Amino acid sequence: MASFKEIVGGDIPVLVDFSAEWCGPCKMMVPILDQVKQELGDRVKVVKIDVDQNQALAAAYDVRGVPTLMVFKDGKQVWRESGVKQAAELVALLQG
Repeated sequence: MASFKEIVGGDIPVLVDFSAEWCGPCKMMVPILDQVKQELGDRVKVVKIDVDQNQALAAAYDVRGVPTLMVFKDGKQVWRESGVKQAAELVALLQG
């Protein structure tokens, strides 16, 4: 499996969702992320990271609450916010 740096280091934007199985708002994000992927297709990568299974990665990015969403472009974090976001907001962000 590719490393996190390899995944976010490509030339297309990557939306990363740090979430957990037990998190209600994280479950609400699943259809929203599916909609974003459906709208943008190959122009974006959507990656889900389970914070319980990837504690070191979550700690490295100072993830304190879930869901925490981040956008990476060219390997650099360009946006970050916690909580449920709407698909239209995420699509606009990724296209910008």
